[in-house]
Amino acid sequence: MNLFKKTALSVGVLTVSAMMAGPAAAEVGACLITKTDINPFFVKMKEGATAKADELGISLSTYAGKVDGDHETQVQAIETCIASGAKGILLTASDTKAIVPVVQQARDAGLLVIALDTPLEPIDSADATFATDNFKAGELIGQWAAAQLGDDAANAKIAMLDLAASQPSVGVLRDQGFLQGFGIDLVDPNRWGDETDPRIVGNEVTAGNEEGGRTAMESLLQQDPDINVVYTINEPAAAGAYEALKAFGKESDVLIVSVDGGCPGVQNVAEGVIGATSQQYPLLMASMGVEAIKAWADTGKKPEPSPGLAFFNTGVSLVTDKPADGVESIDTKEGMDRCWG
Repeated sequence: MNLFKKTALSVGVLTVSAMMAGPAAAEVGACLITKTDINPFFVKMKEGATAKADELGISLSTYAGKVDGDHETQVQAIETCIASGAKGILLTASDTKAIVPVVQQARDAGLLVIALDTPLEPIDSADATFATDNFKAGELIGQWAAAQLGDDAANAKIAMLDLAASQPSVGVLRDQGFLQGFGIDLVDPNRWGDETDPRIVGNEVTAGNEEGGRTAMESLLQQDPDINVVYTINEPAAAGAYEALKAFGKESDVLIVSVDGGCPGVQNVAEGVIGATSQQYPLLMASMGVEAIKAWADTGKKPEPSPGLAFFNTGVSLVTDKPADGVESIDTKEGMDRCWG
């Protein structure tokens, strides 16, 4: 029988929900700290962590900022987790550099800190990272877009809809992976926006949401109304970009590609809103993270990265109904069956 019940907490500007034990309180406490509670990706991550915590008898507290980029909220959440005596933290960082000092405080206090989806900078600032190969995710959609255009790829006009001006690692990896996959030379692969290829119309940030995607797309269309390829950091931003293109009467003339592979995003691929998306598996990331905290509490053992990598790779699949030669993909039926499992 499920002994857990939901309790709402408020810590400063934190949006917090806690799963707290009943009379027989669990000895192991853990925290999940995500960027927002709005993005479906993080909703699914929370579902995965909560279900696994319930299964293992772990008391899980979950925290989220109001918007992507709310760094101070995440700092306060980590401080709260340290004070609570939690054994571990699962973190998707909004600012992958600035969060490092407070993460170190948590590790110094004996907590296991696992980055989910978004590697910290440097990556070994966390005890472990469970993530999609975000560079590969970007590379797949870049290769697909280039293959769809064929010879016309040489004259493409590309809009880059990125995440945040602070350039968190997840945004850099996806952006740079896309460009490499499309065949554009990278200048510094650790940052975006320094490329000199004339095919890039420009970079705008979206905060990873629909409104941001729409605004960013409108801005870039004002710079060049002939844009025909749109890279988006995630599917909410892609949905906003599509609405902007539709308002300009250009929705049929542009390839939109994205990363996430959530059920709504896969449905948008099926409906032709998005041409292709790279599917991640956040439920797996979160459930594995909870298992790792339990193992740490029981045995003191830390999780190991995948062979040859600095993180544990939870997999990625390109989802499209328009397969391209030489680019491995699954169709939307399979994508819907697998979305965010």
